[in-house]
Amino acid sequence: MASHRPLLIPSPRSPPSTAEPPLPPIHDQPTDPLPKFRDFMDRDRKQTNSSQIHRNPSVGSGNSIDEPNDGSSIEGFGRYGSIGSIGSVGSRGFPPMPSMPIRYGSRGFASEVAFSSSLRDISDEDARIVHVSDPDRTNERFEFTGNAIRTSKYSVLTFLPRNLFEQFHRVAYIYFLVIAVLNQLPQLAVFGRGASILPLAFVLLVTAVKDAYEDWRRHRSDKIENNRVGLVLVEGQFQAKRWKEIRVGEIVKISANDTLPCDMVLLSTSDPTGVAYVQTINLDGESNLKTRYAKQETLSKMPEKEGIQGLIKCERPNRNIYGFQGYMEIEGKRMSLGPSNVVLRGCELKNTAWAVGVAVYTGRDTKVMLNSSGTPSKRSRLETKMNREIILLSLVLISLCIVVSTCAGVWLRRHRDELNYSPFYRKKDFSKGKEEDYKYYGLALEIFFTFLMSVIVFQIMIPISLYISMELVRLGQAYFMIHDDNLYDEASKSRFQCRALNINEDLGQVKYVFSDKTGTLTENKMEFQCASIQGVNYSDGKTPQGEQDGYCIKVDGQIWRPKMKVKTDAELQQLLRSGTATEKGRHAHNFFLALATCNTIVPLVLETEDPSLRLIDYQGESPDEQALVYAAASYGFMLIERTSGHIVVNVQGERQRFNVLGMHEFDSDRKRMSVIVGCPDKTVKVFVKGADTSMLNVIDKSQNTSIIVHDTETHLHNYSSIGLRTLVIGMRDLGAAEFEQWQSAYEKASVALIGRANLLRGIAVNVESNLHLLGASGIEDKLQKGVPEAIESLRQAGIKVWVLTGDKQETAISIGYSCKLLASEMTQIIINSNSKESCRKRLDEELSMTKKLMSMSVSAEGSTGPGRIPLALIIDGTSLVYILETELEEQLFELATRCSVVLCCRVAPLQKAGIVALIKNRTEDMTLAIGDGANDVSMIQMADVGIGISGQEGRQAVMASDFAMGQFRFLVPLLLVHGHWNYQRMGYMILYNFYRNAVFVFVLFWYVLFTAFTLTTAITEWSSVLYSVVYTSLPTIVVGILDKDLSRRTLLKDPQLYGAGHRQESYSFKLFFLTMIDTLWQSMVIFFVPFLAYRHSDVSASGMGDLWTLAVVCLVNIHLAMDVIRWTWITHAAIWGSIIATFICVIVIDAIPSLPGYWAIFHIANEGLFWFCLLGILVAALIPRFVVKFFYQYLTPCDIQIKREDEKFGNVRESIGEVELSRISDSSPLR
Repeated sequence: MASHRPLLIPSPRSPPSTAEPPLPPIHDQPTDPLPKFRDFMDRDRKQTNSSQIHRNPSVGSGNSIDEPNDGSSIEGFGRYGSIGSIGSVGSRGFPPMPSMPIRYGSRGFASEVAFSSSLRDISDEDARIVHVSDPDRTNERFEFTGNAIRTSKYSVLTFLPRNLFEQFHRVAYIYFLVIAVLNQLPQLAVFGRGASILPLAFVLLVTAVKDAYEDWRRHRSDKIENNRVGLVLVEGQFQAKRWKEIRVGEIVKISANDTLPCDMVLLSTSDPTGVAYVQTINLDGESNLKTRYAKQETLSKMPEKEGIQGLIKCERPNRNIYGFQGYMEIEGKRMSLGPSNVVLRGCELKNTAWAVGVAVYTGRDTKVMLNSSGTPSKRSRLETKMNREIILLSLVLISLCIVVSTCAGVWLRRHRDELNYSPFYRKKDFSKGKEEDYKYYGLALEIFFTFLMSVIVFQIMIPISLYISMELVRLGQAYFMIHDDNLYDEASKSRFQCRALNINEDLGQVKYVFSDKTGTLTENKMEFQCASIQGVNYSDGKTPQGEQDGYCIKVDGQIWRPKMKVKTDAELQQLLRSGTATEKGRHAHNFFLALATCNTIVPLVLETEDPSLRLIDYQGESPDEQALVYAAASYGFMLIERTSGHIVVNVQGERQRFNVLGMHEFDSDRKRMSVIVGCPDKTVKVFVKGADTSMLNVIDKSQNTSIIVHDTETHLHNYSSIGLRTLVIGMRDLGAAEFEQWQSAYEKASVALIGRANLLRGIAVNVESNLHLLGASGIEDKLQKGVPEAIESLRQAGIKVWVLTGDKQETAISIGYSCKLLASEMTQIIINSNSKESCRKRLDEELSMTKKLMSMSVSAEGSTGPGRIPLALIIDGTSLVYILETELEEQLFELATRCSVVLCCRVAPLQKAGIVALIKNRTEDMTLAIGDGANDVSMIQMADVGIGISGQEGRQAVMASDFAMGQFRFLVPLLLVHGHWNYQRMGYMILYNFYRNAVFVFVLFWYVLFTAFTLTTAITEWSSVLYSVVYTSLPTIVVGILDKDLSRRTLLKDPQLYGAGHRQESYSFKLFFLTMIDTLWQSMVIFFVPFLAYRHSDVSASGMGDLWTLAVVCLVNIHLAMDVIRWTWITHAAIWGSIIATFICVIVIDAIPSLPGYWAIFHIANEGLFWFCLLGILVAALIPRFVVKFFYQYLTPCDIQIKREDEKFGNVRESIGEVELSRISDSSPLR
């Protein structure tokens, strides 16, 4: 995968385990003599001019996946050599490499787990047997699925039960369901049976309609996909067949630009060498072309004429899209199969006229369907804390119910002699003309029933509407984030993506940002800068630059030149033009020949507006390889053609063909790649390139090259110090006997069913030994626009930025200075240890040192802030091997949290996740991870908030993220602006919903206390239902979406304002407690003002209920209006419109004769006292809040209030001067 950063970024070393036992001999393989060595050098010599050149003017850009080194993928090395028949000769002198254990978060790459898949044979129980061109026999037991897919969740029959089951995972819904059921019992009926169910039914209905619409869209997409048409071999002819009817074992033909209907093993292609190019953008989001190959034994087969009969035995369906293991038997010959022989459903065939393959996985067994699960579900931190307040409100509710039921019991006991004829508790029934006992169940049961009835009456203490309000607010917030032009990336033409709607507010509380470097802080667009050849440094700025027009060649009267230009060194160009007569010239020649041949680049010739000009576009496995090949082309070594068996390079104007005899691709254990080529002079050379840590260990030290090696190491250090990515190049010659030995071992290993991966690695290690050092290269990965400014803004906002990269330490430090992550005044703490004890010693030393620095800072400046002397921790992946998941984690955590900056170098993907977990599991701080490659996925999913960058490494990070954007600098407006707004709005909305419902419940409670605890309500049941749904719901949603406490400009100008989220200024238990006190006061004013005003009048209870209803609605909406900061016409319409709507609804309800309280509002509203009470309630209830708010903001204003005044009275403040904002604290609350 691109995440491995092939060639340049190795993973930390892992201690070897015991070696694998030797392989048993394989006796069922046919034996043929090895082809002669010279036959390899002469084969196809006359076909150079007839070789294909790939032309495609519309090929997309981007890099492709560097396939992980699982057991199957390494098998693909053999695709570059037509190595003849399979032999049974044992591997002489090529022992298997020892296996490497891994540990989560500390050891190795995750992809190394895949090695284990090749360490065992595929038993019949674990294998899939496919009979080629015989689907009936293949699926005679009906165990294989059809090719129809289904991404929908529901069917017509399962929608209702399954949707309800999923919705009732919310405990609050179960609570309201129990309340509605209790209200259906005659003994407990307080509201009408329909009215009690309506709130829950409304919420369930809205969610069900949304889910049904989304699932209908999935059904429609599935129908279109399943009814697409493909070509299937039926009775000797390829006939059109719907995708859903394709079966395992059938032979399928795909034409250019068609999408593959299933996972297939390639049999043949239009290319005579069996190459097929596929685009996997629908599978992994990457637009670059991948090469796949058909086996040589099946290339000449014509299924529609002679038919193909055979057997494929492969692994069962699994999610690993980069691995495949199996073999194929055709006409008695057994051929191994790897991922390079398989094309997957969803890919598109490109640059190939047609391809034929046999279906091995169909429908839901295809790898794309097995990987179609969503990203891990994350819950908002604010919503999690909200559960604490809901529990407290539940306890308040229970307390109210206990008070009412207890008082009711006392009242019944005191009035037990009056209960025979007392209303509500009447024990005698005279309705039938004689005295009978009425429905009275005794004192104990009456108290119990009163308690349950109290729960029903006070049920809205837990706001059911809050959940749907939060979803709607988040949806509105996401809309504005997506359509924010400040988050739009012009380069990629991509907008911000909000992939997880439930954690918007978490963006306003981030304390730690964990960032990848390459492709996240940098552009991941590599440019060749320097070369060290034979100990001489070129392109270091000391020599004048060469020609800027770039190297070009003439082909059939047309001018061909590379699509990208590279700056060249004039001295080096002159050396190359002088030929290979001198030793320096030979080394330079071999150096650039290695760059042009040791790669997996596919050259594509693109047309231009000028018919006489063609551009060569190099499609590569990674941006590093592309940069190296472009550099070689600029110096006169232009790769112009590649097939599975040879490549053609124009060397200083001379067209030369090199036979590719074998290739060992990069893996995370060797950290290098090699290619074995047959040269035009009939010699065989091995070109190797890789990371310096792995290459310098395999250089032949017997030669007199110590000075050259030392000079090269010096140049490598200098390159790293200025932020360049480095690479070492080596080569050696292979003799005929040595080549045949390698070929024999390679063929034996490539068909091994047990331990294939280890065998191939061992062969690669043996051939990549005793190398002659050619030189080293330096590639620049430029910083993205605005990265230094973004990091500085984040630091000012109190956010700690940690960089986790696989690059060398020197490179990472240089980039750290460039992006202002590191500063000259920082004290650097560097930990590079190779054992657990040395790690322990270093951690102890540095902890003691940091304590001394902190104490010195406090004594010198009288400050308690630990950040007075800034510290930077720099640690490598090898040290983390011995620290993560051990007792040393606590020491690392203590040391890292004392530092302003942490820089982790040479880290593996799982180590990135381990570093995030180090903070996430020990503090309450919010963590955010941002990256662009597949190696960042584990880190992104581990963090509280994961952000993917749509960069050069595909879309794996985007697909696993919660949010996605195009540039790192967009993190500043996302967090400091949208994150701040979202947190402030959501925190206020939650508290407001608690207040809004609690004030209504307390009014009901006061009324119960004055009505003999009978739980009768003056407020009509319909007003109770509509209170949360119609009367007060819309204003809080509108304010939650549109309100802004500060402008964008102010938030960006003063990043310290982001600290409000760290200090929990918008939502905390203190604010909840103060809100409840205010709620209690307001409820008392609402109830007792009308009660005292009308206590001697004959006004009806319904009339009083209407007054209380209108008073509550007016009060909570004006309360909201007092807190609105940015008014819009929508806000005005929502708040004042809700009050008007409430008056209309009350009038309509009282105008219906069948409902209780008929015409009550008209009677009570005719009196001036009604309007006086309404006005008095609003004034008396809000005055304490207004006074407290005034004195609080005047005496102890927070940063938000200061800057709000500054925005309003900016001109006045300018004459006063700047106001110091609150200081950012580095302390972290521990879990």
